[in-house]
Amino acid sequence: DVQLQACGGGLVQAGGSLRLSCATSGITFDDIAISWFRQAPGKEREAVSCISSVDGSTYYEDSVKGRFTISSDNAKSTVYLQMNNLKPEDTAVYYCASRPAGDPVYNFWGQGTLVTVSS
Repeated sequence: DVQLQACGGGLVQAGGSLRLSCATSGITFDDIAISWFRQAPGKEREAVSCISSVDGSTYYEDSVKGRFTISSDNAKSTVYLQMNNLKPEDTAVYYCASRPAGDPVYNFWGQGTLVTVSS
């Protein structure tokens, strides 16, 4: 049974930091890509960051470059998103999702964790 469990969200003031975790189970962790998405109220879901477990390559959406860092602990089958210098516009529900490496379709999703940044 595949599971992705996202946690680490919360309420933080602008300029603060949070670290999100996406713990996976039931996945062959050495041949996947895991992404963080977010969806703010009234907005479409957007991809925030992605990491490949194959070669460690990463992607960041422009608005989070220099502030967010994605990393993975393959031994723990867990991906992290360190979010620094948070802004009110980062407020959203954050989801992690996985796809096979080289495949564009995300086939497993976590349940989401709410990040609220106050001004």
